[in-house]
Amino acid sequence: MQGQTRREFLRSLGVLAGSAGAWTVLPRGAARGQGSSGTTKRPNILFIMSDDHDAHAISCYGSKVNETPNIDRLAKEGMRFEHCFCTNSICAPSRAVILTGKYSHLNGHIDNSKKFDGAQQTGPKLLQQAGYETAIIGKWHLASDPTGFDYWHILPGQGVYYNPPMIEMGKRTKHQGYVTEILTDLALQWLKGRKSDKPFYLMFHHKAPHREWEPAPKYLTLYDDKEMPEPATLFDDYTGRGRAAHEQDMTIAKTMTNRDVKLVGPNNLTPEQKAKWDAAYDPKIKAFKEANPQGKDLVRWKYQRYLHDYVRCIASVDESVGRVLDYLQESGLADNTIVIYTSDQGFYLGEHGWFDKRFMYEESLQMPLLARYPKEIKAGSVNKDIVMNLDFAETFLDYAGARVPEDMQGVSIRPLLQGRTPGDWRKSMYYHYYEFPAVHSVKRHYGVRTERYKLIHFYNDIDEWELYDLKSDLDEMRNVYTDPAYADTVKELTAELKRLREKYKDTTGAPI
Repeated sequence: MQGQTRREFLRSLGVLAGSAGAWTVLPRGAARGQGSSGTTKRPNILFIMSDDHDAHAISCYGSKVNETPNIDRLAKEGMRFEHCFCTNSICAPSRAVILTGKYSHLNGHIDNSKKFDGAQQTGPKLLQQAGYETAIIGKWHLASDPTGFDYWHILPGQGVYYNPPMIEMGKRTKHQGYVTEILTDLALQWLKGRKSDKPFYLMFHHKAPHREWEPAPKYLTLYDDKEMPEPATLFDDYTGRGRAAHEQDMTIAKTMTNRDVKLVGPNNLTPEQKAKWDAAYDPKIKAFKEANPQGKDLVRWKYQRYLHDYVRCIASVDESVGRVLDYLQESGLADNTIVIYTSDQGFYLGEHGWFDKRFMYEESLQMPLLARYPKEIKAGSVNKDIVMNLDFAETFLDYAGARVPEDMQGVSIRPLLQGRTPGDWRKSMYYHYYEFPAVHSVKRHYGVRTERYKLIHFYNDIDEWELYDLKSDLDEMRNVYTDPAYADTVKELTAELKRLREKYKDTTGAPI
């Protein structure tokens, strides 16, 4: 017991792990040496996650297409992460990683076709055991029923934007209205109705701005007077890159449907909703038919339709964040509540001519991550260290004063939030995407990203390598894998990739 108090020793044995009170003594090394010690009131944790929200559609990340004043509040009052990455850029696997703190090959949810094994260890279960009241409201998208939650009220499957059916604690429910507003009402209802004096952990998951990007009635004409700037790579022809870029099926030009660009509207609207929808979109459809764009003009028209509706959906998410932040302030909960805003992955906003995600390229690899906790996080701070969705569960357990199991693979980012980077913090991250053959036809691949470089191995029905120098080629237009000037870099990154595959116990996919 040298170096420990008796209370800390008992906690290390789990004697105190089930304490339900809001006050606790955090043990040394609660999260592999990253925690704090001393007596403190454990914070509430509000985890807000949208779906497919690219960081470059958030104004505090420099968006050129929209404004997000309420989400920006988290950056102004907390920390913005510039290098938060996902381990597998697709909806359900990312959610499974966030729940378990383990890579896809270990949590079993490698792609969207799988059913999540709810019997396994998860962060919410461990937080429950540590005395937190847990809830999830909104998009679940993991096929099985949620476990580890005292309360759950979820969208089945992908959910729908208008008049969504939902499932509350196993019972089907029906709601009328717009999904983002409904989910916000439900989250606030749960927060306001709590009877427990336990700290809470609420996972508040939006459907928006997922495809088919259907805006709320109040925002159907938002940005109508704005021409969205085109990305420089909108007409990328993938010269110098391999089959993966050429053979994907996620282009604005060929893959987008009439439903995506609103030549066809949703079929589940109320008469009042349909009247507002038709008033907003009928003039646009008429103008399209009269102009009859072809070739690049058609791509440009589709891009404008897509981007306008995408950011309109985000306007509702931003409004939702504002409502919840206002409630925390008005109720006196703000000072002792950690608020996280993120998305399940990034998204293409026309870069390389694409929408969707999946690839390890920057637009889909990077996740927005904003965090506010007045007691520890300096307002207006920015972090440039490499963090991952793999780290979220460990971070929450750290703040809860709960032990992080050794089989979790991430690391608490609490020291980064406190403004200090440990000397042994990671300098690289590992990625692995599996869903092929499947929708959008993105080849299976794994890779490593460092501060400057990215090495990707596409495998399965191909065997191709790509290397990008992000310092000189952030748009990833020039594959330098075979360039003799980068021979040493290839050797070093290949060794690092092998090390990371061994570190994370990933024996899936083609060998290096």
